[in-house]
Amino acid sequence: MTHTIGRLGGAVFLILGLLLSGYSTYEGVYAAGFAGTAGTLKVTSCEAKFHHNASRRSRRGTDNVRCHGTFVPAAGTQGERDSRAYVDTRRGYPEGALLDVQQGGPALSLTHLGEDRDYVATDGKRALRWFSGSLGGLVLIGLGIFCTATGYAPFGRGQITYETAWERAGRSPLRRIVIAFLAAGLVGAGLCWLASLFA
Repeated sequence: MTHTIGRLGGAVFLILGLLLSGYSTYEGVYAAGFAGTAGTLKVTSCEAKFHHNASRRSRRGTDNVRCHGTFVPAAGTQGERDSRAYVDTRRGYPEGALLDVQQGGPALSLTHLGEDRDYVATDGKRALRWFSGSLGGLVLIGLGIFCTATGYAPFGRGQITYETAWERAGRSPLRRIVIAFLAAGLVGAGLCWLASLFA
């Protein structure tokens, strides 16, 4: 039972880490302009996604504005003009403003799954912060590998002690793998976030 709790907890860490890294990487490569079709979105209107004051305060610094308009692909690209385009931003823009965006695949939003195409604002600072999240997910993956392999659970009662689990991990390449994930995640995420402050 002790091993089961640790391994179930490890599986949860793994799933969360993979989701965080996967989604952050997706957003990051589009925000950096590495994927998708480059173009501009000519704004027709912007609206707040969250209308209650409490919600806006709790979501300060997030993409709480949705701007609608027409997407026009950049010259030389194979994208299509889209008059129903929208992009989520941190602030509103006046009608007629041109925003640099990347056109991706079908929207990931569960409320628009497969209906509209996804648009992401092109922004180096934004991309670095998404990549910080991608690398941060490696920390959860490293913890997940450790807990799943050793049965160690950092919660609950009667779990295998950390010392026992760490000693067990040292008898195989597991310890080096876990250290590599944790180091890459912590250092990489920190450097990307720091770089975003100066971008």
